[in-house]
Amino acid sequence: MKIADRQPVTGVATVRLANATIETSPSALQALAAELLGTATLLAVVVGSGIMGQQLSGGNDGIALLANAAATAAALYVLITLFGPISGAHFNPAVTVSMRLRGQALPAAWWLYLLVQVAGAICGVLLAHAMFAQPLWQPGTHARTGAAQWLSEGVATFGLLLTILLGSRSRPQAVPALVASWIFAAYWFTASTSFANPAVTLARALTRSFAGIRPQDTIGFIGAQLCGALLAAWVAPLLLQRGAERK
Repeated sequence: MKIADRQPVTGVATVRLANATIETSPSALQALAAELLGTATLLAVVVGSGIMGQQLSGGNDGIALLANAAATAAALYVLITLFGPISGAHFNPAVTVSMRLRGQALPAAWWLYLLVQVAGAICGVLLAHAMFAQPLWQPGTHARTGAAQWLSEGVATFGLLLTILLGSRSRPQAVPALVASWIFAAYWFTASTSFANPAVTLARALTRSFAGIRPQDTIGFIGAQLCGALLAAWVAPLLLQRGAERK
């Protein structure tokens, strides 16, 4: 049996057996496991690279941020490539909700995606703390609030969703690289350093490391992220429709 092709956006693998071609879809349990493991790994990278960056940068926040952004972008490329065929590689409640609104095929209990994403994100933070011999439970103290921060999160999430929605239509195989590139850039051009993910935001409220956020600041971030995601879900079809009309 030979795996002939995998589509990272649709989550459908094509398997060729002898002269027959059969399309197989991962089970709902496999998809949930992929979302749990992928989100946990992503947060372990975000928090762990933040801790390592601070330790090695000698107090230079610019170098720490560069290390944090580069590690996160690299991990995203790997995780989306690996888990895309299984679950769609959302790792983000804003992505899942947007895909649901657009009618993408998801498991019947699609809301379980949201639960495992949050659970995985928390597990990833705890794992990062354990790897650096830090207290596992440490509520964040990094203040991140105000109109500029909220606007930044709206912009970062809008750009992320637009990258996914447009990229999956025009260059599906390039989506892992496109998402990784957007997040790397958004780390640097947004005042909030681009959380762009409600599950990530909640989990990062549980660390006092470089990547942390105060628990009371998460509400503004998540509200802005959802607004950005909904705006992208509305704008993307308009752009795609105009593009189709010109053909």
